[in-house]
Amino acid sequence: MSKKLKIVVAGPIPRDTISTYENDIIMRYGCVTHPVIALSKLLDTEGTVVPVTNMHKKDTAGITKEFEDFKNVDLSGINTKEDSGTVILLDFKDQNNREEKQLACMNPIRPKHIKKHLDADAFVFVPITDFEISLSTLKHIKKHSNGLIIFDAHGATTAMDVKGHRHRKFWIDRDEWLPYIDVLKMNLEESQCMAFANEYEHEIPSIYDENATEHLDELAAHVLKKGVSYFYVTMDSRGCVLYHVENNTIKKDWISSVKVDKVVDTTGCGDSFAGGLAYGFAKYQDPIKAGQFANILGARRTQGKTWDVFKNAEETEAIRKMNYN
Repeated sequence: MSKKLKIVVAGPIPRDTISTYENDIIMRYGCVTHPVIALSKLLDTEGTVVPVTNMHKKDTAGITKEFEDFKNVDLSGINTKEDSGTVILLDFKDQNNREEKQLACMNPIRPKHIKKHLDADAFVFVPITDFEISLSTLKHIKKHSNGLIIFDAHGATTAMDVKGHRHRKFWIDRDEWLPYIDVLKMNLEESQCMAFANEYEHEIPSIYDENATEHLDELAAHVLKKGVSYFYVTMDSRGCVLYHVENNTIKKDWISSVKVDKVVDTTGCGDSFAGGLAYGFAKYQDPIKAGQFANILGARRTQGKTWDVFKNAEETEAIRKMNYN
């Protein structure tokens, strides 16, 4: 019998209040919760998923109930000792764009929070704000574990002000982090937060243009040179691009999206995408399949307000074959 897989998903589990672009109100626990439940369904009896997070004590009952139907989810990584969690308000202006406000900040995840789970096959980091993951944690994993480190750049490119408003920021210290990341994932807007100029004249231009992709090849070369093995950039409904080195040459692969008829809610799509990467690498050690599973989980997340959007391994594989074979 083959060894069971173990995947850690680390980051906040915010108490979210979401106003969708169709003016529906959704209240639920977010971020880490999305990839954990998606992975739980995919792994089933083949493995365990461990959410690692810091939370408010008053959220203990709620998050325990959220995970109660998923028997392969190990809750030992949920810490409430410091009574420090995350509370987020999300107001979607259209399908993809939203205003965000943060009303509570969890303590950063440090090596002590992860030390019991260094035997994991993969570590998925999905921070939503720049202070939530300590660099020392990634360094500790690199030194003491053989697990793959998958990092979502959303947190590194997002800051909050003293009023709780959340804003995009340049990832200025990116080169301190890149040597400790095996798989780096971000969206196009976040990639533009990494491709900053040495100097700007008069004013800094808008960081987001959905048609601006000319910076990606140069950015990818830098990211891979600094030690990242696989670099994924998502482009919403278009799919994602993967950069990696093969035979001493940078290879660029386009992985098309999984089409959906109607988008209900995009909250958690990026987190779910990261979970799909973990599944593809941990089970198949295949970067293309990992990108395909990532696209599937991101697309599935848009399809409803409940966890029924995520499917088991057999159903998900059927979706993959239908879209990619």
